Amino acid sequence: MDKDELIYDWNLIGRADTAPRRVELNDESLRDGLQSPSVIDPPVEQKIALLHLMDALGIHSADIGLPGAGPRAVADVTRLAEEIVACKLDLQPNCAARTVIADIIPIVDISQKVGIPIEACTFIGSSPIRQYAEGWSLEMMLTATEEAVTFAVSHGLPVMYVTEDTTRAHPETIRALYRTAIQAGARRICVCDTVGHATPDGVQAVIAYVKAVIQDMELDEEVKVDWHGHQDRGLGVINAIAAFEAGADRLHGTALGIGERVGNTPMDQLLVNLKLMGYINNDLTNLTRYCETASVATGVPISVSYPVVGRDAFRTATGVHAAAVIKAFRKGDDWLTDAVYSGVPASDYGRKQEIDIGPMSGKSNVIFWLERHGIEPTTERVERIFNRAKTSASVLTSDEILKSI
Repeated sequence: MDKDELIYDWNLIGRADTAPRRVELNDESLRDGLQSPSVIDPPVEQKIALLHLMDALGIHSADIGLPGAGPRAVADVTRLAEEIVACKLDLQPNCAARTVIADIIPIVDISQKVGIPIEACTFIGSSPIRQYAEGWSLEMMLTATEEAVTFAVSHGLPVMYVTEDTTRAHPETIRALYRTAIQAGARRICVCDTVGHATPDGVQAVIAYVKAVIQDMELDEEVKVDWHGHQDRGLGVINAIAAFEAGADRLHGTALGIGERVGNTPMDQLLVNLKLMGYINNDLTNLTRYCETASVATGVPISVSYPVVGRDAFRTATGVHAAAVIKAFRKGDDWLTDAVYSGVPASDYGRKQEIDIGPMSGKSNVIFWLERHGIEPTTERVERIFNRAKTSASVLTSDEILKSI
């Protein structure tokens, strides 16, 4: 039967039928993600493993550190840049820097030593609350912006100019800062929802405004727009998608959404949604490895209910749900098995549907489990396991099931 006849997709109703644009992705796991007070800053070998997985997932660029932070940061950034060159990764490196020349000098040195362009991501706060707290004047901010961007560009670095807290900044301030940075040579600007303040409507409004600022400059060269979001309101993924649909070129995220406070936009969830929406066609079979590697490296556990890569993402022990999955499986259609009780196809991410046995299970769970393990589902066996499950407070382990046989 035609798949389109089996699922009526309300997500497509009212959606603009526009030609797809290329989505660029920037992974902040190795810099912004490590700002969480609860993570481990992993050894460089684990950072390298993550770098390779980013490349395998089709992520375009990665923030590989802030070398202005000290000798260890310099050593790690240098090693990561060398890995990108030696292994011919498609990943383009960038580094964070305050709008301070002292932060940019190490990026210049590493870029020249390794022989690869490293994008300097020069950042400064832009909201009035930040200006008030810091005691900054707009004139000081504009001067710092011009000096930092000019220095980076004059030393051969591509520049992304980053305004922190853009989603709470005055339009006039945004315009002044971005125009100054662009006139100094920045060819990418980054709109930041630094404290997770924005809603999708706010995202679309600020991106539209920034695009208009660039357009008004009537430049000969393209200036691209990035979006960098945080999770304080739990809107990281939908805000990133809203930013892209409003015209942003590159979206930022981190593995498992690690980062300061409640974290950044989860790159893994963003990838899944972009693929399901048809915006990308990346091979995401390494997504679980990416998340598990990040989890081990940073010491951040993966919740059992975490989307797609969590232990329970494609697992059920509920009788009604399991029965539907089992019936689909018996029809011999992998797509049907994946879709009947799941909005995300497990097979696209190296996973599969799992049927367990617990207190909410039906006998079909038991029969299916036994069959999948090469055990004949006799009436007596099924009854014993079923009765054991009904008196259990949780899902039965494999050992508990086998002991009941």
